[in-house]
Amino acid sequence: LQKSLNETFGADKYSEARKEVLTNMFSRPMQMALYFCTGVLKDETLFRHYALNVPFYTHFTSPIRRYADVIVHRLLSASLGASPPIKMEKEAIQRQADHCNDRKMASKRVQELSADLFFAIFIRVR
Repeated sequence: LQKSLNETFGADKYSEARKEVLTNMFSRPMQMALYFCTGVLKDETLFRHYALNVPFYTHFTSPIRRYADVIVHRLLSASLGASPPIKMEKEAIQRQADHCNDRKMASKRVQELSADLFFAIFIRVR
């Protein structure tokens, strides 16, 4: 896809902007990852990461970035015996995951609307 975009848009002063907008639009249909508590899900196939083709997957980044990552760090640390277990029931963890998913979806929607606005202005100017 990237090779095709490079060949299609050439090297004029707007080619990078066109490629970036279209790449963004192409990636939208991809399914967004969701946070969940494994203790509340019975179907372990839901733990799978499709693109990486691994049966069990946990994603997290630096805990200064998102609250969901703080929870994952705490749970991972406790599961490895490096810290005491956290004192949260699995239902409470799932409620936190649901809240993080809601906020992430809202943020993504604002980002998409912003890109749509930029694209509309770009088209109007061109």
